[in-house]
Amino acid sequence: MTRLIFLCCLMVNLSSVAQVNKAINKVMENMEIQETAWNNGDVRGFMEYYWKSDSLKFIGSKGITYGWQKTFDNYLKGYPNKDAMGILTFTLLETRQLSRNTIYVIGKWELKKDKPTGGHFSLLWQKINHKWVIVADHTS
Repeated sequence: MTRLIFLCCLMVNLSSVAQVNKAINKVMENMEIQETAWNNGDVRGFMEYYWKSDSLKFIGSKGITYGWQKTFDNYLKGYPNKDAMGILTFTLLETRQLSRNTIYVIGKWELKKDKPTGGHFSLLWQKINHKWVIVADHTS
């Protein structure tokens, strides 16, 4: 009986680990798609994985921007064309699933262009309507 209980607990734990890995892998895949979109000069494609809501929060050097449209407009203003956008590379430092529908990501970003630049970011991803989206982005 003890073995049966142990095996049942083990199966539940393995199933939970598999679900966590699946969710984290999906977020990492989304970030790879974002890199590709950016590197192709496609700001709209890059923004596809941000929550299309007025409640989206983007925290940068100038403070907090609220809303998908305002964040999109700021990206277009700062990066008006593919040359200005450069080549983006993300380096993930930590990913942690906080709940069934929430993942926290910390990483570094680098833009290769005439004058290379970079920094760090933390992203809060949530699964909303069966899709993983960024609900808060703090980039420095």
